[in-house]
Amino acid sequence: MTPYRRLLAAAIALAFAVIALGAYVRLSDAGLGCPDWPGCYGHLLGVPDEAHEHAAANQAFPERPVETGKAWKEMVHRYFAGTLGLLILGICLLAWRAEQRRRQSPALPTVLLGVVVLQGALGMWTVTLLLKPVIVTLHLLGGMTTLALLVALALRAARPAAGNSASPTAAAVPWLAGLALLAVFVQIALGGWVSSNYAALACTDFPTCQGEWRPPMDFAHGFAIFRELGQTAHGELLPFAALTAIHWTHRLGAVAVTVLVGMLALALWRTGASPWRHWSLLLAGALALQVGLGIANVALSLPLPLAVAHNLGAALLLTVTLAVNLRLHGQRSENRVPGAVDRSSGNDFRTPGLRRGNPSAP
Repeated sequence: MTPYRRLLAAAIALAFAVIALGAYVRLSDAGLGCPDWPGCYGHLLGVPDEAHEHAAANQAFPERPVETGKAWKEMVHRYFAGTLGLLILGICLLAWRAEQRRRQSPALPTVLLGVVVLQGALGMWTVTLLLKPVIVTLHLLGGMTTLALLVALALRAARPAAGNSASPTAAAVPWLAGLALLAVFVQIALGGWVSSNYAALACTDFPTCQGEWRPPMDFAHGFAIFRELGQTAHGELLPFAALTAIHWTHRLGAVAVTVLVGMLALALWRTGASPWRHWSLLLAGALALQVGLGIANVALSLPLPLAVAHNLGAALLLTVTLAVNLRLHGQRSENRVPGAVDRSSGNDFRTPGLRRGNPSAP
């Protein structure tokens, strides 16, 4: 494995860890454990521990008395995120080396570095703007986008050596895969909106909400984007019906994701091709895990380990759905190349009768 691919593998693992830590910080109400950025009460390393440090910190930030436990949670998350940023910088620098440029364009690693810079700014604004829901949600989406770009780079780097499986079915399958990926990303955004507005327990029963299929809801206030945490756009207390609308919409999104990802998994399974059946099982497993975690969080009143696992489940489902899309669309592009050869079966796609390859080929 080349240094470039090793860095990508390490960055992907660390990205999952950062997503888990971010969820842990947010769900344990430690998002403002440090009132400043990038340090914590003026400390770039560590947090105030000694009595005199507490006194100085409380004098500097009288509105945010020191809570050492929450401060450490936030700083550990920042250290992991900072390390991930350095790894991505290394990936970008390697991508611009002449040897690597001959293999692949450095454009995507450069975009990834830009996303990380923006993600750092969102992390700062999360603190300075006091957990404004739109910033917290964008910060979550930035983390998921970082993971997605890393996965795309890793698959692209591995493809020349591993090749692709035969195209599974008709052209409708890549379109279905694209819709499923879009649905997963929108659902993650809705989940971030639920979490950033603390609406996860607005409905404590399942499958109904507050004992009804359609409880009283206030969509206008619930989905007003530019407002403070717990307030309407006019500065009034956010009504409970608004939280209900946020939660209920997330549940509808879960239904859409279940239908689309389930259809995609079924379509891949029906190809009969062994590799695509493996992807089908991965999709179905990730989907079942995420749906189960969502239901369990409602039934068990949002225990912290399950809530963090639900965030990781979203990252896993996004990763698998993205990988399926990249393999499908990569194979279609390869099949359109004049004279392309199916490396798994040796079929020449210039032969009209073999243009689609063998659907049952491994």
